[in-house]
Amino acid sequence: MTASSALPSVPDFVLRGDLPSRIHHVIAPWVTHQPDAPALRQGDTVLSFGELEAAVTGAARRLAAQGLRGGDRLLLVAENSIPVVVLALACSRLDAWLVPVNARLSQREIDTFVEHSGARMVAFTSVVSADAAAHAQRFGASEVDWPGVGRFHLTAADAAVQPEPVVADAEQVAALIYTSGTSGAPKAVMLTHRNLMFIAENGRCMRRQTPADTVYAVLPLSHIYGLATMALSALHAGASLMLAPRFDPAAVAAALDTGGVTILHGVPAMYAKLLEWGRRPGHHLRAPTLRIAQGGGAPLDQNFKDDFEAVFGVTLHNGYGMTEASPSIAQTRLDAPRRDCSVGPPIPGIEIRIVKDGASVAPGEVGELHVRGPGVMKGYYKAPELTREAIDAEGWLNTGDLARQDGEGALFIVGRSKELIIRSGFNVYPIEVEQAINSHPDVVHCAVVGRNVPGNEEVVAYVELVPGRSLTPQALTTYLHDLLSPYKIPSQIEVLPHLPATATGKILKNQLRQMAAAQPQEAA
Repeated sequence: MTASSALPSVPDFVLRGDLPSRIHHVIAPWVTHQPDAPALRQGDTVLSFGELEAAVTGAARRLAAQGLRGGDRLLLVAENSIPVVVLALACSRLDAWLVPVNARLSQREIDTFVEHSGARMVAFTSVVSADAAAHAQRFGASEVDWPGVGRFHLTAADAAVQPEPVVADAEQVAALIYTSGTSGAPKAVMLTHRNLMFIAENGRCMRRQTPADTVYAVLPLSHIYGLATMALSALHAGASLMLAPRFDPAAVAAALDTGGVTILHGVPAMYAKLLEWGRRPGHHLRAPTLRIAQGGGAPLDQNFKDDFEAVFGVTLHNGYGMTEASPSIAQTRLDAPRRDCSVGPPIPGIEIRIVKDGASVAPGEVGELHVRGPGVMKGYYKAPELTREAIDAEGWLNTGDLARQDGEGALFIVGRSKELIIRSGFNVYPIEVEQAINSHPDVVHCAVVGRNVPGNEEVVAYVELVPGRSLTPQALTTYLHDLLSPYKIPSQIEVLPHLPATATGKILKNQLRQMAAAQPQEAA
């Protein structure tokens, strides 16, 4: 198979070759050159770069005194707040592994992650999260109040836990990130300092971030998009992070209007709900200082993109990645904005190939996307067989996603190979059907899955409506007849109050497939 080369970087990109070997060093230049500039903002609390450095140093010292060692895992049950950033950088100082998980996960999920990771200690951002506080109580954690960090809960060290080996170079594991499990059982992804610094540097360059920027940080830092693409790249650039524990459209609107926000990251579901909030009587959306709006984490719908750009007057950029790639793989360019929903060319330093039946496809054809580069994970923790299935001997990561690449090098993600629906011999890509459904003005967003029936597959759609609307499945089916071929029109449409989703807004399609399989089948 012939690999396509990574596209050359935009002329004003200069990816540094002397990146730090540990992520806590990202703030060092700014501690020296702008110690009084704001690094973190959470409500009325502001931490300058100098204060952040002091908080990280103190937290590392206290964690070590309580038994955290290099190679140990600190599991952090969290929602966005100052302790998340401080403890992440403190772990880096100690060569410990950060294991961030969302506080809104169930008891069973948290317990599974604690056991699987072999966590030496567990911390909880209990002040900003009632869910984290409940987990802390269940674990018998003690409240601590550390300078610059504030109050949070922490368990005693588990004396039975053994540390993993520590390496001196940037191949040391920095974080263990559990995948969301939207298409299967969650896996623990080992990401190195090199992986995360590569993404931080790419984010700094591609968004041309500077100390003048304020990044609204509502995407969970417990997920790789929030941790690396949003937070580490901002701190690496000397920018300020405005931390928000949970997405609230009114709070986002206020921050955009008067908070000086220049960069906003979000998933499509978040943008859809923000636009829906803005349409309500008496609500207004303004963003006088916003210069970059970034989408990712799920397929971007053309209608959302068009509506957002009409309201805010800035391009809604798109990107694509996965936890196993730390996460960024492709990104639209600031000086080459796109009107469509392409995820843009591969980011500098990343190689791709698109494969079908063991060979590279012709330009424009659909195949399975493979990637290689400095962002590709070290592997799955305690799962060497799964690692070998995902990454071949030459370092190519099989994303499991279907894609095509146009003549200009831009990628279009068609869907996941496991989500492809084959109906009466025809390929149905859920994204195409979802975009058609989302174009209806009464729809907030939707998800399309396949359902096996004897000798065939059916297309099933789950739809969330704009509050107060009463669109019927029959009326929506009629609407789709003008937009889709007959074999692509869902056999069944179900209206739900809310689609099941992760904390980042990613739809839990595995759960929807289970729902579809359990429902009575209807004729196409």
